[in-house]
Order: sequence, then structure tokens, then C-alpha cells
Amino acid sequence: MEDYLIGIGKRIKEIRKKNKKTISAIATKADVSNGLISRIENGRTIPSLPVLLNIINALETEIPDFFNSMPKQSGDLFIVSRAGDNALLEKEDDARGFSYKYIFGKQLAAMGFEAVLLEIQPDSYRKKIETDAYEFKYLLSGSCSYVIGEEEVILHKGDAIFFDGRTPHVPINRTDSPCTMIVIYFFIKPTQ
Repeated sequence: MEDYLIGIGKRIKEIRKKNKKTISAIATKADVSNGLISRIENGRTIPSLPVLLNIINALETEIPDFFNSMPKQSGDLFIVSRAGDNALLEKEDDARGFSYKYIFGKQLAAMGFEAVLLEIQPDSYRKKIETDAYEFKYLLSGSCSYVIGEEEVILHKGDAIFFDGRTPHVPINRTDSPCTMIVIYFFIKPTQ
């Protein structure tokens, strides 16, 4: 997984240079610092999913093109974002009892998407399916296992996962309580 995530920085740099864009231009459009873009490109830090999606948007490239052209050295099928990694945002000074956690940002240009609320009951069943979309899922409550290809990952409340829906996948609730998640599908445009 680490090699794949470090490859993200190399891919960002490759697209930026190919399109003759400066670090400053990408940082401004993605609403991050020049230093963060530089650290990501040089493999010194790994961006959160929301920051990565903003950078891809700033690069003016499609999500499928960004990921499909990346070398898949480690063979990982998904990226997991754990609840403990979500950044706490500082908001209004006069607010009390409000806690904002940044899990997802800005709309992406020229990318169809759909958001749904999914509840999975204990002992539910479905065969693996494939979708023509990249899928982002954020667990609101409960926990479940996600089988993607032949791999399985356990997700708990506050965890998120992002993967290519063209890989056969299915969530499985092996607990005694319902599991609820937000699902966002980023649809892949058919190639002409």
C-alpha cells in the first residue's frame, strides 16, 4: 500500500509537468499550500482523500485517468482512510459543541457522481457486484467487512474506503447491529 500511495506523488508531478503547470497554480486551485504539494510530489507525505481529490481536480484530469495510469506495484485494490486520520477543522470561534471532521471536499469538474445512504442489516446477503464507478464509502455507524476482489478489510464507524468498482466487491455485516454508510459513486465515462 505504501508504494502505491507514494506513487500518487509521482503521478501528480508527472501530470503537472506534462501540462506545464506550476506547484503554485495547483496549490492555489486545490486550496492547499505550495509546501504540501511539494512534500506530496516528493513522497514525504501522503495526502488525505479529500486533498487528493482536490489536487486531481486542480490538475484538470479525470479520476479514472489519474488512477488507471498509475503503476500498480503492490497490487492493492483499495485505499482505506481510518477515522483517527480525519482532520479536525477549526470553525467559528463563538460556536460551542460543534465538531467538524473533513472527510470529503469540492465537486469535481466533468465527473458524474451519485451519493446514497446505505444501511446493511445483520445477516444480509448479496453476491459480489461490479460498477462502472470509483466508489467512496464512509461508515456512519456500525462496522462491516468489505470484500474487494479476493481481499477483505474490516471497516468501523468513521472509517472510509475508496476503490475501483470494476473490481468485484461486496460489503458483509457479520455483527448484530445494522451498519450505515454514505456511498459516493464517481462514474467513469466510457472511452470513445
